[in-house]
Amino acid sequence: MRSFTDQRDNTSADELWVVEHPSVYTLGQAGKPEHILNSGNIPVLESDRGGQVTYHGPGQIIVYTLFDLRRAGFGVRELVVRLENAVIETLALYDLSAQGRRDAPGVYVDGQKIAALGLRVRRGCAYHGLSLNLDVDLTPFKGINPCGYAGLEVTSLQQLGIEYRKEALVDSLLQSLVNQLETADTLS
Repeated sequence: MRSFTDQRDNTSADELWVVEHPSVYTLGQAGKPEHILNSGNIPVLESDRGGQVTYHGPGQIIVYTLFDLRRAGFGVRELVVRLENAVIETLALYDLSAQGRRDAPGVYVDGQKIAALGLRVRRGCAYHGLSLNLDVDLTPFKGINPCGYAGLEVTSLQQLGIEYRKEALVDSLLQSLVNQLETADTLS
């Protein structure tokens, strides 16, 4: 992501990368090691994204948003809101009422975090992105203060009893992201 961002110019298309990671804790630039309560045998990697600590693992969809903010004409806060809104729109397709929180970026269902956000801006372009909990094992979240918040409860679509087809959900999320991030240029 960093290489892509460093090499892009004002004609480079914005991109969305969809990945799923093996079990790992990531500590953002502002991350405080004391928010890692017990990493067990899960590796802890430092990341150049914003935010504190989070967990990534199988059953969680991560969408990296490689996006030119200068060209779009809006700032980081608006990008955060647009990413949250894309997740909220996607969850609404499954009859879930979700919301973002200005004081703690991410998406929440009944006060429990179902999607996390972490971004980095470099040369006017954002990278990193969001993670959405599908059927991820939630146990590793107990080894950290998720996003730096002691006692923050984390949930998943599976825990909420939502049935979905992974491919259809990812397609819906990507379409919502494209709609939210739409500018004169096309995301690829």
